[in-house]
Amino acid sequence: MQLQLDDVALFTRIVELGTLSAAARERDVPVSQVTRALARLETACGVRLLHRTTHGLSLTDEGDTFLTHGKRLLDTTAELDSALSGKISGPSGWVRVSTSPLMAECIVAPSLCGLYQRYPQLHLDISADDRMADMARDGFDIAIRSGTPNSDTVVARQIGVHGRTLCASPDYLQKFGTPHHPQDLAHHRLIASSVSPALNRWTLSDPKGPPDLPVKGHTRTDNTSLLLSMVLNGVGIARINDLYASPLIRQGRLVPVLQEHFTSPPIPIYAVMLQERHRLPKIRACIDHWAQWIANMTKGD
Repeated sequence: MQLQLDDVALFTRIVELGTLSAAARERDVPVSQVTRALARLETACGVRLLHRTTHGLSLTDEGDTFLTHGKRLLDTTAELDSALSGKISGPSGWVRVSTSPLMAECIVAPSLCGLYQRYPQLHLDISADDRMADMARDGFDIAIRSGTPNSDTVVARQIGVHGRTLCASPDYLQKFGTPHHPQDLAHHRLIASSVSPALNRWTLSDPKGPPDLPVKGHTRTDNTSLLLSMVLNGVGIARINDLYASPLIRQGRLVPVLQEHFTSPPIPIYAVMLQERHRLPKIRACIDHWAQWIANMTKGD
């Protein structure tokens, strides 16, 4: 069987993206070129790999088998190429990273100069979005997220922890007063999440009282960076991720409130990778760097 690796790679992207046109747009080529590559691959295999109907694409039994082995072939080739080039010049190539705006601003961006200084042949393509990405479909090598991943199709490595602290700006507290008890928050302007109900249950520390305080919010947002900006501008009180809050508290731009009444269990930060790619040197280099960077950063707290 005479296979062209690029045709195999294209086939896997067609399956992951779901259409020939999506694969063509990703490669910036005509759909006809993708169609010819698929036909060439099916001719080389001697079987039909995809059912093509007006309702879309679906794998044949042979296509499903080919997809499994094709991915292994591509992963082995990538691992071999990365290992050989790594012995010569160190980890190299492009790494696509999916992360939240918070992790991008607090971890990826400030650590990037150090990563490039250490591995000058690396290049990062970073997507910062609070919504979870489909790593296979969207072609991401690493996703940096908080909380424990619940998928069996990925490999997750914990690279740090963070918590959350109730904060307000000095201007807000001067204007509206400082709350001294959780009940006082009923008379304050609270900022809540519009996408995660769990973030709107603020954990209380009194073992004899209710476990948490449900927060509806005077203002809501789906974006962590915007939430921080609103707190800094005196809009209200919110629970701020410590990756953001700690340096701003040290600078006097944020003031923690009701620390003795609210707790924040440590939340793990994970680097998530597809099972077939986590051994690549370029990916390991990024994750090792971020784990060490977070450890050094949190020493200051």
